[in-house]
Amino acid sequence: MCEELGFERLLDEDGFFARLLGRAPSGAGRDPLYGPDLPVVLLTGGPGMGKGRLLRAVRDRFAAKVPVIHLDCASPVYADRADPEPGARSAATEALVEVARRLSTWQGTGGSFAFPRLFAGLAVIATGVTEGTPEAVVTEAERYEGLAQRQRLRGLVTGDFWRGVLHGTIRNLLMSLSGQALDDVYSTAVSNALLDALFERAAPRGRAELERVYGAYPGAAGQPRIGLRILAADFRAGGEAREVAEGFLFRALREDLEAAYASASGWLRRVGRPGLLLDHAESPLGERLLRAVLTDRRAGQRDRLVIIGTARRPDGGAFLHGGLPPREATAPAEYRPADGAPPAWSRRTDAGADRAPLADGVLLLRMPLLSGDQLRRETVRRQQRAEPEGGANRRRIDAAVARLSGGRPHTVIRLAAAAAAFRMPADANDRDILDAPLRLPGLPGDDAPERPVADVLLRELILDQLPVRLPTEHHAHWLDLLTHLSVAHDTECADVLLRHHQSGRVHHLTAHHVAQLLTDTGWPTCERHFIGDFGLRQLLVHRLYGLSPDGAAWYADHHLLRDHYARRAAGEEGAQGDGSARDGASGDGSPGGGGPSGGGDGAFRSLTAHQMNHHLVSGGADDVVSHLAATLPGRPGEWCADLLEIAQAPYPGGADARRDRAQGLVGADGPPLRRTVDQLLHAVWLCEERTRPTGKETARTLAKLLDLLSIMDFEGAGRLSRTATEWSGLAENEQPLLRCTCTEQLRRRR
Repeated sequence: MCEELGFERLLDEDGFFARLLGRAPSGAGRDPLYGPDLPVVLLTGGPGMGKGRLLRAVRDRFAAKVPVIHLDCASPVYADRADPEPGARSAATEALVEVARRLSTWQGTGGSFAFPRLFAGLAVIATGVTEGTPEAVVTEAERYEGLAQRQRLRGLVTGDFWRGVLHGTIRNLLMSLSGQALDDVYSTAVSNALLDALFERAAPRGRAELERVYGAYPGAAGQPRIGLRILAADFRAGGEAREVAEGFLFRALREDLEAAYASASGWLRRVGRPGLLLDHAESPLGERLLRAVLTDRRAGQRDRLVIIGTARRPDGGAFLHGGLPPREATAPAEYRPADGAPPAWSRRTDAGADRAPLADGVLLLRMPLLSGDQLRRETVRRQQRAEPEGGANRRRIDAAVARLSGGRPHTVIRLAAAAAAFRMPADANDRDILDAPLRLPGLPGDDAPERPVADVLLRELILDQLPVRLPTEHHAHWLDLLTHLSVAHDTECADVLLRHHQSGRVHHLTAHHVAQLLTDTGWPTCERHFIGDFGLRQLLVHRLYGLSPDGAAWYADHHLLRDHYARRAAGEEGAQGDGSARDGASGDGSPGGGGPSGGGDGAFRSLTAHQMNHHLVSGGADDVVSHLAATLPGRPGEWCADLLEIAQAPYPGGADARRDRAQGLVGADGPPLRRTVDQLLHAVWLCEERTRPTGKETARTLAKLLDLLSIMDFEGAGRLSRTATEWSGLAENEQPLLRCTCTEQLRRRR
């Protein structure tokens, strides 16, 4: 499925990963990209963008030809392995041991790898075992003994780091200490015995290497035994000191790999570069490993290990930028596959290079969205029944999948699979497809579970990808909070909902917290919608309407916001003596900033427009028409802006009467101005919701209604004629009348 996902060019014989690893999937050599100073490559994209899928594809394509290790940094297995001996193990050390063990059994070109430098550090921290007896220390150290020597390969054993096999040596030395009192002197004796075993069994070259590597440990002053003792003490201390020790062990692993390639035999026999693929690298374990290697490389350490990780945030992760706010941080180098060849990359070399943010050592690979053609091919490939003449159902499904997915590969796959045998109702909203059943793999045949595709996507995109920094006490209700926030526009709006739905709880999230968590998870922002991803918002809106019978939860949230902004608007009128409160608007009358990271009422030009937006979608259409009819004369330009803001709202579930009402097929009371405004409001609402086609019919309706208003007898009416031309042109071409970041994304998917 790589071609449909847009990965093929990255994975082919001359693609990005072949050049990065220095070897093609076929085994042919390739001139390597970058080096000897390598960037850490981070695949960036939010949930559903295929980061993990691409990493697995790299492993599957290349692991037979070059040593490529895939590590899931979010797996609990490493913490579980560390748990029995917290003083001698950690999730990071267990992950490093996993990498080393896999490479020690590598059977490809050049043979297996040995990790004596890593083994030395692991053996010393083994002295931190809970019991502290010689037997316990020996048992812990022997967990790693197999890493120190290469496996026999084709009858040969190469490498002379150790003079002989270590098996039994450490045990014999430490067992001589058994029976002594467990005090500081005894602990020092255990540590000294272990260090004696390491250095006495090493060949001269091995001792020199231990001196070079561990003599460089912070505070060692060139003395390797001191360096190893400090490393063990730092590891036992925990916190930041332990992170320093773990990072140094990662350096030791890379030193072992470098030695295997740089030796005379390695230079002749080994091809390409080894690779470490860090899935879920935004997790604490992944960030710790990335921070360690980036810090080392910034300080001048060089190695040939290709490190490819995943990052949800578009900037690669906040830790890369040294605490600088996004507006002040320097963006890392980036590669967009659609742009063609990878960019040139080099590290800063000026006087401040050693203090540069870690982002200086990163290359971001932006995960590609599916193009319109790729998306259509995927939906066509999954169609299971013959299309009616003209393929109307297929085209309608294509459009729904495109809008609801935003081009996210995983969402496209799920929606296309669910829609394979689905027939859209005649006047369907795109969200209707979210009820289509999807049979998930897992159980054979008819026993496989079948669930609405909306439930599957919410599980996979939200519940299975909770924000890394979301406090545990909020895990159980995170999806519910986001569901209610689907109707919010800006931070004030969101905070009103959050206060209501978290009342009675000890721990509260604010809109600022939620916005940061969404950004950390990789969801985009929009200046007019708190949930800034159109497809995610539609999933949540769909769930909100179904939370309780007859959409009661939907109506309750909109009523809550309607009443809030009605009170604020009334307060502004009382304070200023008029109803033209412009809180959050810019001085030139254009919409102000806002969205998830903004403040105030930035998503709307006025409090009244914000109030009317929520009133419209919660059953107050007639009141909104009355308001619009009363405020049109004398201010057509401002009125059109208000109309667009009021009508930028989802439609509740159930039968949709907007099209008939826009065309005047539903009886309406009042004078011509009010009836025409009623029709126009519903026509604009159809256009602004963005979940159904508009096309020529709606465009003609818009033009006709605005032209009718333009010849009526009120001040400024004639100015609406130009608006009629502009809006009808946009509607005919499926363009939004009021643009924002998320509707622009939809436009690019067409």
